[in-house]
Amino acid sequence: MYKLLIRPILFSFDPEKVHYFTFRWIKRLHKLGLSGILNSMGKVEDKRLERKVLGLTFKNPVGLAAGFDKDAKLFNELGDLGFGFIEIGTVTPRAQEGNPKQRLFRLKEDQGLINRMGFNNGGVKEAAKRLKNRKNNSIIIGGNIGKNTDTDPKDYTADYLTCFHELHPVVDYFVLNVSCPNVSSHAKLNDKDYLEELIQAVQKANASYEIQRPIVLKIAPDLNDQQLDEIVALVKDTGLDGVIASNTSVNREGLKVTDARLEEIGNGGLSGKPVTDRSTRVIKYLADKSNRSFPIIGVGGIHSAQDALDKIEAGASLVQLYTGFVYEGPSLIKDINKAILAKG
Repeated sequence: MYKLLIRPILFSFDPEKVHYFTFRWIKRLHKLGLSGILNSMGKVEDKRLERKVLGLTFKNPVGLAAGFDKDAKLFNELGDLGFGFIEIGTVTPRAQEGNPKQRLFRLKEDQGLINRMGFNNGGVKEAAKRLKNRKNNSIIIGGNIGKNTDTDPKDYTADYLTCFHELHPVVDYFVLNVSCPNVSSHAKLNDKDYLEELIQAVQKANASYEIQRPIVLKIAPDLNDQQLDEIVALVKDTGLDGVIASNTSVNREGLKVTDARLEEIGNGGLSGKPVTDRSTRVIKYLADKSNRSFPIIGVGGIHSAQDALDKIEAGASLVQLYTGFVYEGPSLIKDINKAILAKG
């Protein structure tokens, strides 16, 4: 129903406007007691789907990636769709508008998206308030945190720590987002020495709490083998809990969309089908190089159950959807979980 009836209508409008329109309608359906229509499309309940990862118990291994519910406004309703976990954010200490619109583009020929949203969000305090109203404690919530765009480089760590402390009581794990291509002054976040400093600072803050939250790092799909080796070493040296592979890509190779259209769109992070193989390669490289010594959450171009199985086979303990969810609808969650059960 989604691909035949709903998607053609949604795809005839501006992507960002459709995003918020969809939010309103999901909330409305829940208020009217009609959420079962959506839930039946994506939900699979089976104890065999449970996964123990990062010291947490996920009711199934299919999650929603950060970027969809940036401000934690829809996590309860999205959890009812059948996801095993929801990652909110990226949130920053202060609210910010993000980059100028238009900043989200569909590549229908490639089943992809290009975005340069720029961490648009209402600030970490507002997100934390909403997360206190979690209705379903069986859904794991991740907090994806970043810095404000106008933050001075010397204060980057302080931004991450502000977000960490605000969200610590209301999320189950943290993601340090250091790989988004859509925010300015980002070079320092790609420096290995600074990454080690940042991770250690957040870990020190974590140790001050009676309950410690797992901390993972989100990396880009465009890293070369040497850079991936550095990530493996970084995880080992710092005791980081895991890695999310991967974020959006700046690589435009192999796209069906015309060069003229790409020029018209401009810069931004590419997601969806064009990054499927790139992200799977990164997962496999990290898993092989590390001898699967740390958990990897696989994300990037999952548009089918087979795409998810490929990432799990490559070494992912869990998977996340974003662009595939937009293109395929809630039934993708069900398809993946059923395929995992069938595989045994």
